Amino acid sequence: MRSMTGYAFCENTDGNKTVSVEIKGYNNRFLELSVYLPSWLSSLEPVIRDYMSSRFYRGKIDINIKVREYNSEISVSVNTAAAKAYYTAMEELAAKLEIKQKPDLSLLLNMEGVLDTEKNRDSEKYLTYIQPVLTSAADQFESERSREGQHTLEDILCHITVLEESTRSIETHAGEIENSIKENLRTRFNEVLGNAVDENRILSETAVLLMKYTISEELSRLSSHLAEFRHEAADNPVPGKKLDFLSQEINREINTIGSKTPLLEVSRLVVEMKNALENIREQLRNVE
Repeated sequence: MRSMTGYAFCENTDGNKTVSVEIKGYNNRFLELSVYLPSWLSSLEPVIRDYMSSRFYRGKIDINIKVREYNSEISVSVNTAAAKAYYTAMEELAAKLEIKQKPDLSLLLNMEGVLDTEKNRDSEKYLTYIQPVLTSAADQFESERSREGQHTLEDILCHITVLEESTRSIETHAGEIENSIKENLRTRFNEVLGNAVDENRILSETAVLLMKYTISEELSRLSSHLAEFRHEAADNPVPGKKLDFLSQEINREINTIGSKTPLLEVSRLVVEMKNALENIREQLRNVE
């Protein structure tokens, strides 16, 4: 089990380049990747997305990749047309202002669009620098999520144990529920008919009410859901969605048991179960 929150940072300097990768994870129902790259490496975004989505399945994940270069080769080109236009405009201005000084070359070079510079970059080549750092950061990020997920799993299983123990306790009260229904019926018949009570009628009405209020099926399904929950938590590497679904089913059975039972002790156990389940569902919001 892995948490959806986590943080990782890795950096590596190779020759005249330093690559850093920062990964942050947040809770989210689905996988949402946000990749931040230098603009001149934007063509690598699909590759980064494919790699991260192959390793992580839920959560909002921000990937921030920075590349710093030292002594890198650049190409310089001169926009002659722009330089001539600036020069002509400066000459005309000097003539109108009766200034005999010719436009300075350094001034021309500082004008926008006269010089175009571009670093010689091959994005595919840069991927060879970025990939190892990204892999190390993703490993660290996964380890952090697994560590936090293990703590979450331990806490969830403690609450699952409460649900299992409460389910077994409720099962021991199944006979009391039948007796309670029978005694309530007998009391009502006595109030209306006095001593002229037909025992067969009581048994018949009890059977009808038991069909309506019996909780054996709910207890059976509840036990099955709890067993399946433990199985998914142990064996499924990304159980979040399945466990969330099982929690909904468990909640449905608990509510049905609570609405059917006439016993105070069972009602108390139902309250404890609802509290345990709420804690589980809160924890599951952070499970991948």
